[in-house]
Amino acid sequence: MIKTVGTVRFTLRVDKTLKNGEAPIELIYSISQQRKYLNTGLKVYKEYWDTKNQKCIFINTREAKKLLPQLLTTDLLKESEVTEINNNLQKIVSNIDQIETEFKNMKIPFTSQMVVGKLKEAKGLHTRKEERTGMLFDYMDKYIEDHQATREPGSLTVYKSVKNHLKAYQDTTGHQVTFESIDYNFFNKIQTFLINRRKTDKKGNESPMLNNTTIAKALSTLKTFFGYARREGVKIDEGYRDFVIKKEKLEVIALDESELNAILNLDLKGNKRMEKTRDIFVFSCSTGLRYSDVAQLRREHISDDIVTLTVKKTKTELTVPLNSISGPILDKYRDQLKPLPMVTNQEMNRSIKELCKLAGILTPIEIVRFYGKKRSVVVYPKYELIHFHTGRKTFITLSLEKGMSAEEVMEISGHSDYRSFKRYVRVTEKRKKTVMVKAWGSNTILKIVS
Repeated sequence: MIKTVGTVRFTLRVDKTLKNGEAPIELIYSISQQRKYLNTGLKVYKEYWDTKNQKCIFINTREAKKLLPQLLTTDLLKESEVTEINNNLQKIVSNIDQIETEFKNMKIPFTSQMVVGKLKEAKGLHTRKEERTGMLFDYMDKYIEDHQATREPGSLTVYKSVKNHLKAYQDTTGHQVTFESIDYNFFNKIQTFLINRRKTDKKGNESPMLNNTTIAKALSTLKTFFGYARREGVKIDEGYRDFVIKKEKLEVIALDESELNAILNLDLKGNKRMEKTRDIFVFSCSTGLRYSDVAQLRREHISDDIVTLTVKKTKTELTVPLNSISGPILDKYRDQLKPLPMVTNQEMNRSIKELCKLAGILTPIEIVRFYGKKRSVVVYPKYELIHFHTGRKTFITLSLEKGMSAEEVMEISGHSDYRSFKRYVRVTEKRKKTVMVKAWGSNTILKIVS
């Protein structure tokens, strides 16, 4: 330890323990029986503090879990973190020695208040200027505001959700979330927090755990946001970029051809509401258009058996040829002001489930989700899993089965890269046979007898 003129001591203020169990480390500097106190800005759990030697000590994971069973493994101090805390304490002592030396060289008598005052001025407790509390959250608000004109409201909702997760993490753990705190280890900690997170409503009821798919989306959104901040000139440790987000493969729920035909062949005479629901939903199944684009469809978008419009989500122009299913649907409503009798997305989704139930689409579908390591399996009748976006997935799946190439389907559906398109592709036996026959011709000689 560096020898100073005054007496330097560090003490853990367990009487000021924070909500998360950590206590602040306080500097006590005295000279000529004058004593000054200063919060170092450092904090640790009391189990990690060596009172006699006034420093932080490392505890192996097994022992630490016994002493601190309420903590997550990721919240336990690593040996490198213990070393960093002690280095910061040593730096404070070095700064005090430097300040004392400057006073002596200038032959200025100094007091404890003068030394601590200079220490504050020199910001000797930190290696760099501390980031203003709340800056990251303010920046997220700015990001959302700046992108409102170019992004759909739904796509920005996830950023608001992620902001709420970060605030909950900060409130629960006591760790300030700042740009300076973002690194690889932070992503490990926030992932563990989200896996164990429970939200409580005003009545005290706990919400279900977040599944791994929802958590992966939140972490991916965080990475996108930090990338944006870096490009804007915000300094962030690039270690977070090495964090690998594990994305589980989701089920692709689409109608097969027999199910689509069952809907088309339903007798809905006398049920105008269901008839309109069928027309709108089947139009999506035969064009691949999203709800937002079917809802914005106007007469001027239709010309020469082609629909041409600017996609609301991507702001790109899209041309979709009409076919034997979509064309007659539009013709059915030719005398109305709008091409299709649209209702709200929520109302459509409720009606579509009812429609599919009437059509007998009852196949049991197993939905598997993971909550951390826990595997959850729920079986639903298929109609319960069908909503408007199923129409787009159905169009892609059936178009591929009918022999259209991926490039052709992507051109019509508006997908710009194969990576996002691939999740919709379901290679069925029927599709494999279709494309093989199209490319090589059908087998007319060899017959296999089982």
